[in-house]
Amino acid sequence: MSLRERLLEFMRKKTYKPLTAEELAASFQVKEMEAFVRLLRELEQAGAVILTRKNKYGLPEKMGLVVGRLQGHPKGFGFVISDRAGEPDTYISAENLNGAMHNDRVVARLARTVGDGAKPEGEVIRILERANRQVVGTFERGRHYGFVVPDDNRLGQDVFVPQAETRGANSKDKVVVEITRWPEKRRNPEGKVVEILGRRGTPGVDILSIVRKHQLPEEFPLAVLKEAERIPLDIKEEDPAGRRDLRGVRMVTIDGEDAKDLDDAVSIEVLPDGVFRLGVHIADVGYYVKEGSRLDKEAFKRGTSVYLVDRVIPMLPPRLSNGICSLNAGEDRLAMTCLMDVDDRGQVRRYEIFPSIIHVRERMTYDQVRGILVDRDPGLCRRYQPLVEDFQLMERLCQVLYRRRLERGAIDFQFPESKVKLDDRGKPAEIIKRTRSISEQIIEEFMLLANETVAAHMYNLEAPFIYRVHEEPGSDSLQQLNDFLHTLGYHVKNGSRAGIHPRAFQAVVNKVAGRPEEKVVSMVMLRSMKHARYDAACLGHFGLAAQYYTHFTSPIRRYPDLVIHRVIREMLEKGKLAPRRRAKLIELMPEYAEQSSVREKVAEEAERETVDLKKVEYLQRFVGQVFPGTVSGVVPFGMFVELENTVEGLVHVSTMTDDYYQYLEKQLTLLGQHTRKSYRIGDPVKVQVIRADVETRQVDFELAEENGKRV
Repeated sequence: MSLRERLLEFMRKKTYKPLTAEELAASFQVKEMEAFVRLLRELEQAGAVILTRKNKYGLPEKMGLVVGRLQGHPKGFGFVISDRAGEPDTYISAENLNGAMHNDRVVARLARTVGDGAKPEGEVIRILERANRQVVGTFERGRHYGFVVPDDNRLGQDVFVPQAETRGANSKDKVVVEITRWPEKRRNPEGKVVEILGRRGTPGVDILSIVRKHQLPEEFPLAVLKEAERIPLDIKEEDPAGRRDLRGVRMVTIDGEDAKDLDDAVSIEVLPDGVFRLGVHIADVGYYVKEGSRLDKEAFKRGTSVYLVDRVIPMLPPRLSNGICSLNAGEDRLAMTCLMDVDDRGQVRRYEIFPSIIHVRERMTYDQVRGILVDRDPGLCRRYQPLVEDFQLMERLCQVLYRRRLERGAIDFQFPESKVKLDDRGKPAEIIKRTRSISEQIIEEFMLLANETVAAHMYNLEAPFIYRVHEEPGSDSLQQLNDFLHTLGYHVKNGSRAGIHPRAFQAVVNKVAGRPEEKVVSMVMLRSMKHARYDAACLGHFGLAAQYYTHFTSPIRRYPDLVIHRVIREMLEKGKLAPRRRAKLIELMPEYAEQSSVREKVAEEAERETVDLKKVEYLQRFVGQVFPGTVSGVVPFGMFVELENTVEGLVHVSTMTDDYYQYLEKQLTLLGQHTRKSYRIGDPVKVQVIRADVETRQVDFELAEENGKRV
């Protein structure tokens, strides 16, 4: 156990009271005082410990303090999302933000809790880390100064720009402004324009604004590219040493049509005893990206590849991600293989994990595999005749694994996916809605099984590791969910003292399957759950009903996968880790997990924003037209309606002029006072597109009329 961990464990004891650095050093018989003080400062900066005015160190949770990330709200207030799992969010009023901005890491002092089930309230007393050193927004020019209206309305305040710092920007220009003075009470932040992205509404400026807003790194540093250039594009003679040669095994990749970073291949056969032998072969990226190298440091900084609607911002340079690390068909590649013997009940009887050298036979797409298995397309069946039987075996095993997951209580939300296709000018040409087919399910089930198998293996070895964890919902979230579900006649049962079981959620999913409210109920249930994240501790995965789970299968595009590949290889080569190496990895894993979780969230937000933006832009051409839709949300000021193409818009209550509509909170219903006509989630409606505003990402609908009546 590292000194950091021993120190925190010491402070968690009931008998501990805040001590000075000297008193703590004496307790631990520290010889290097300078290094010890440096550790205390690092812990203080991270918010793990608090230094009091009397220069004593204590834990924030024992001092009525909460440490976490501030989530701003357009109306000016915010919530501190605690670093500690299971703690409720803390409400911070606008006057108690004390200069903190959306996404800053802060320390807040708890003030009070109002009423049963109400969120605790607090005041920001310290800002640990600033998140918005640069802000993207629309420039507005005055006579002697300018100001920038942030694209992210959660920042809550415009940025003042002195005349000398405008860089010649004109009103309605999209700009990047660097904060030079942080906000204070009754004083907006101040900044200087550092980049003019272009005129608002100009093609390409919209996506570029999102890239800058989330500070996504478009270019790789020259030193990183030079290091990548030194990696050969072909396997060297010495590379296969110590690897199992699987080049004779028939295997394929199955991905989306436009995928270029192919990091997983699969193979299958049936053994004489009827057991499936499933091979999941993952690109051995860790062999090329060494720990501590420039490539590794850049990958850690990025955390993940980001898949925007019109481009990919990769975690690794294309020479690796699309080249030597990509499992391209017809080329020898280095891999980490998880070979699993699976019986007809979906149980893994035996498994092996080892480094390999492989040769992918074919690069298959989801559409092609679906064409073979579902459509029985004669042309595809002829073209891939040697593989047809393999695909049929994969389908059989997929169904076995899927049944096993559901039997143990895993939750399977069936959300239809949509993809925005762009034309040559970057304009949205169409929105394609597609449901998950057998081809996607095959890869999903195989990757899930490999991830579980690897996680259980490394947990049993007690190796320092990164797990993908998903904790069960809190009691407050569950109560709010059931309050909503009751209005629709459903209920998530919680019959166990040990906590809620995911099987209770799946029971509701089964009941709503095929009904109008299916998507809305599934979405509300999903939102009631905690967000999956990375952790150095194996805390289980609630949604999958899995005791052990990790991310092993995408090391080209996810940093935690890359990290655990290195640990796996080290354990395979050495059997066990030397004490110093083990201590170092134990110290590094929480940092890797936290950074990966943060970067994943940034990527998700950016990806969602670009898709939403193009969906709104697509709908601009249909202003005035009428479409069928489904009520997807009900709020005091109106109701949200989702069209069949997944675009969502608002019908404001002020446009519903046939009656006065009352919002019934518990029933999540709008009820007409005179007509008694009601609108609730899942109801079918017809709406007219009134406005589609790309700048605000908002779509306004009105209920359509037929024969003079609202429908």
